[in-house]
Amino acid sequence: MKRILDCTASDFQNMNGQDLKQSIRASEGRVMLSEVMTSVAPLYPSVSNAELAAAFGADLLLLNLFDVFNPIVEGYECDEDHSIIQKVKELTGRPVGLNLEPVDVGAREIEKLDKVAKGRMATETSLQKAKELGFDFVCLTGNPKTGVTNDEIIVAIKLAKKVFGNEGLIIAGKMHGAGVADETGSSIISESALTNFIEAGADVILMPAPGTVPGITLETSEKYVRFVHSKGALAMLTIGTSQEGADEATIRQIALNSKMAGADIYHIGDTGYYGIAVPENIMTYSMAIRGRRHTYVRMASSVRR
Repeated sequence: MKRILDCTASDFQNMNGQDLKQSIRASEGRVMLSEVMTSVAPLYPSVSNAELAAAFGADLLLLNLFDVFNPIVEGYECDEDHSIIQKVKELTGRPVGLNLEPVDVGAREIEKLDKVAKGRMATETSLQKAKELGFDFVCLTGNPKTGVTNDEIIVAIKLAKKVFGNEGLIIAGKMHGAGVADETGSSIISESALTNFIEAGADVILMPAPGTVPGITLETSEKYVRFVHSKGALAMLTIGTSQEGADEATIRQIALNSKMAGADIYHIGDTGYYGIAVPENIMTYSMAIRGRRHTYVRMASSVRR
């Protein structure tokens, strides 16, 4: 199985979820994932945010605020709803996933929560629709103020496993508190929660990168990444705190700390500018974890390869 950083667009077309997982594992901590919003206008009108993120070095694209029952990606025009994700994949040459939110209606709030559309919630129906639309992976997590809890993430993982089987990669976890009491700061993560996620069927565990959430240090991140690896899952360390809009020195520090912690995938969030990380920060992060060689090749490779 090829490493992600060696894969071409045609390689990605033939991968199922478990192939993708093995390709990530073989890359030894050199996989870059960029999150982009689909419901806002692109940073530049002549190109979509997904294409921009791919052009600056992202290996994987994660669509945020995407409604599976109203499948629109700003910056794309498509004649038929079911082909919109295929269009994104064709133009970027990258595997594409989406966020779905396991909202807990009984969650104890620490702030007023937002109402989440049905097409963004992690239900069996929405997961089935995501599969029909052609997503390569699903990320079960929560945006700010959505009321997503670890308990509901476990329920959603089981549903995703039922719907996707081995065809799709399942990522699960929290990158910040999502407006829920008792699941903020270092309390976002516990070994019991991680065990439950993995036993429910998660392939990749999502956790905050060191330095992004209060109390999440290099030492705590390394401890939890080692634990996740011991259970056979992969680890994705995330920037979900708008630090994707920070200066390049901060990005390098987060990148190197995440590398030392043992991350398999490096996530960069979508509000450096509203809808996408600062593009130069995607490149900076990529260069920090894998150097110019792999970064430039990823940036320059044609989707026709």
